[in-house]
Amino acid sequence: MRGPGRSWVTGLVLLLLLPCAMVISATMGFMEVPAIEVLHAVSGRLLHIPGQIDPVVMAVVTDVRLPRIFAAVLVGGALAVCGAVFQAILLNPLADPYTLGISSGAAFGASLVIVLQVFGLTLPASFSVPVFAFAGSVGTLFAVLALASGDRRLSSTNLILSGVIVAAILSAAIGLLKFLADEQVGIIIFWLMGSLAGVSWGDILLLLPVTLAGLLVCLMSGRELNIMATGERAAATIGVNTVRLRWILLVTCSLMSALCVAVSGIIGFVGLIVPHFLRYLVGPDNRWLIVLSFLGGGLLLLFADTLTRAVLPAEVPIGVLTALIGGPVFCVIFKNRQHDGSKGL
Repeated sequence: MRGPGRSWVTGLVLLLLLPCAMVISATMGFMEVPAIEVLHAVSGRLLHIPGQIDPVVMAVVTDVRLPRIFAAVLVGGALAVCGAVFQAILLNPLADPYTLGISSGAAFGASLVIVLQVFGLTLPASFSVPVFAFAGSVGTLFAVLALASGDRRLSSTNLILSGVIVAAILSAAIGLLKFLADEQVGIIIFWLMGSLAGVSWGDILLLLPVTLAGLLVCLMSGRELNIMATGERAAATIGVNTVRLRWILLVTCSLMSALCVAVSGIIGFVGLIVPHFLRYLVGPDNRWLIVLSFLGGGLLLLFADTLTRAVLPAEVPIGVLTALIGGPVFCVIFKNRQHDGSKGL
């Protein structure tokens, strides 16, 4: 029976699994490092204790693996939270952070700067690609909101249709940029597939405060999201300003998603898989679902990144791996919705 008891147990299990998975992931790779040395390396770096561990091991663990591990947890957690919130405010179980075309906007921004580099732009790629990707995501968000706000109610149907329209236009524009990129088209394609390979501590310092702030905003809105699930009229009767709440959460989650895409590229289906699995496990209470989605999303993406980084014979772009996992899940969810709908007729 689902309820607070199962939610507490699930949260405790995820909270224990996540740090253990992070330590195990740090031990794996081309150079195997025992778990105790990983802990020594972390404590030595934090406490500034010299000579406690081999400098090479220290550099591999703290400068190469840990930023990527933390990025996987933060990006996966943020995308899962955004998926749970989008599904709640759009009342659509197939919604995720990319429903509104945010991924297409980020892809367009990154592709644009890569093409501009072909024509002589001198900005460093490590700086310009994330900045342009973020700008493209934010620009797409406001284009979708402007297109959907004609009825002033910001309805779910209008938002989804606006996202589809804007994403279709941007996909065509990305195709043109691929054609213009010439020899650099491989860089665009690899970025579109998603990867955490180039993540640094600077990216973590950017991701951490934004992710935690966005998570806090979503958690504070959990009760109102539960009320919105009963319908807009019922929510308005109780006193919930559904239009204002939808605007706040759309902007918050879209900015979180945009930052994730700017750092890691396109990583899909995390925001679809994790909330659905947890909703089946603990129920639809958004006050629990949001925080559990953060833990579960971080764990899922960490597992996927460790698999592609340290287990497979060659590193596969993580976006490809999550799509291979999430695609069949998406099909199952869609078929279940059809089956449930036919039962109700």
